[in-house]
Amino acid sequence: MDIGLVLGGLAVGFIVGLTGMGGGALMTPMLVFFFGVNPLAAVSSDLVTSAVMKPFGAAVHLRHGTVNPRLVGWLALGSVPSAFAGVLLLRALGQGTGIEDVVTKALGVALLIAAFALIMKAYVTMAGRVRRRAAEIASTGSEQGAVGVIPRPVLTVLVGMIGGFIVGMTSVGSGSLMIVALLLVYPALQASQLVGTDLVQAVPLVMAAAIGHLLFGDFQLDVAALLLVGSIPGVLLGAVASSRAPGGLIRRALALVLLASGLKLLGVSTPVTAVVLVAALVLGPLVWMEARRRHGLQPCTGQ
Repeated sequence: MDIGLVLGGLAVGFIVGLTGMGGGALMTPMLVFFFGVNPLAAVSSDLVTSAVMKPFGAAVHLRHGTVNPRLVGWLALGSVPSAFAGVLLLRALGQGTGIEDVVTKALGVALLIAAFALIMKAYVTMAGRVRRRAAEIASTGSEQGAVGVIPRPVLTVLVGMIGGFIVGMTSVGSGSLMIVALLLVYPALQASQLVGTDLVQAVPLVMAAAIGHLLFGDFQLDVAALLLVGSIPGVLLGAVASSRAPGGLIRRALALVLLASGLKLLGVSTPVTAVVLVAALVLGPLVWMEARRRHGLQPCTGQ
């Protein structure tokens, strides 16, 4: 089991470094399904592991200037206390099978939303590329979108509060869910700043949730330590490979894994889950080709 946890951490870390998403959405169900860790302990261990991993990527974006610090501040204002609130709610619910069932169902819902968020991230990247190309043709300057972003404090704090609460309860959403929320509130935010701002805001959010779980959760040091042994080099390897790997293929595979995991955690039968996955495999590429066509791009499914 020890080497299995290290290899699992390596695999998840690699995917996080490669795509920038999927850490909590993969780590927690992996611990539950493959290693038999109870859901509450899985959430606690995953959050502590993420709290160590996240700053590596955040530092890179800060150095490259792809972060909007004002948005990070407003998001953290809502997410940090609400992450603690999510942990405290778990604590108030008590121990036993009842709390495990609550965490399992909440995790299942969060994974389904995370699968959708991965697809949305790919769409945002594609749409942003089209907007930048149009801006260059019109000679308006490629940085106009980033300069024109005006903070909306109330909405941003609310996004942080909701995201923090979900992360505190399930460990899912610090990247995948928050990046979609940022997109909805700030559609003019450039793709690079969208990813950078999301990753930096995730650092205080995950740390707050991790501290809460260290104090009130079911943290298992041996599990987290083994995950870190694999996940830290995995993140670094994934970041190095990110410029060479077929990102579209990775995103689609990851979305399918999250979709299947979410459905099983919600108690959906295996035949129904299989039908949903087959439908996604058949209809997904068709929908994606149509989206590309509407944006004036070649209908290639690999982008």
